[in-house]
Amino acid sequence: MSDDLHFSNNYHDLSQQYGTGAGFQFEFYCQSCSDTWRSPFAPYRSGQASGWMREIGSLASNLLGGLGGSLDNAVEGIAKAGWGTSRDAAFKEAITAAENHFHRCASCHHYVCDRCFSTDSGLCQTCAPDISTQVQAARHQGKLEAAKDNARELGKSQAGQVDIATERQLVCPQCGCEARGGKFCPDCGHRLAAPDQCTGCQAELPAGSRFCPECGKPANTAVKTG
Repeated sequence: MSDDLHFSNNYHDLSQQYGTGAGFQFEFYCQSCSDTWRSPFAPYRSGQASGWMREIGSLASNLLGGLGGSLDNAVEGIAKAGWGTSRDAAFKEAITAAENHFHRCASCHHYVCDRCFSTDSGLCQTCAPDISTQVQAARHQGKLEAAKDNARELGKSQAGQVDIATERQLVCPQCGCEARGGKFCPDCGHRLAAPDQCTGCQAELPAGSRFCPECGKPANTAVKTG
């Protein structure tokens, strides 16, 4: 493998520099379906040692006092000393392993997994979709579009049965519940099929009226006209 580092855009660095769990690990993902593969965890011994030293130093500081600050600085220096070189080496090893799980598309240059790559064409499924899959999808789409067209024609033939002249109340004027054009409110049972009528002057009351617009009588005494 050359010194060039590939996979520059499709990986996450999961490495940890400090602590007893310090180590290197990288997660690579397919640039087509986003499935992931993680490189084996490689421990960073200097970082782990610094983690143990920090814990020992913390215990000693609690017992003896005065050691915390200087020891923390020393421990951090140990962890930082070889981090960059060790990470680069671990990253190169991870890339070598990742090349067994991903393929580079000759057209878009994306790195994709085995399922998203065609070895025959050297292209990913995005650049060269599987013909059988596309044909099956096109057949289904054709059936769907034809079914929609048939449904529209059927709907047009049934339009004459729909009552389009009768006014419908979509919201109950008494409780505010959505009535969906029914004859009665599904929440409070208020009758919606006919408009309210003022008990004083028998004028029709607009939906939601609190008083009769003709005589001023409170609308809560109104009766249905139907």
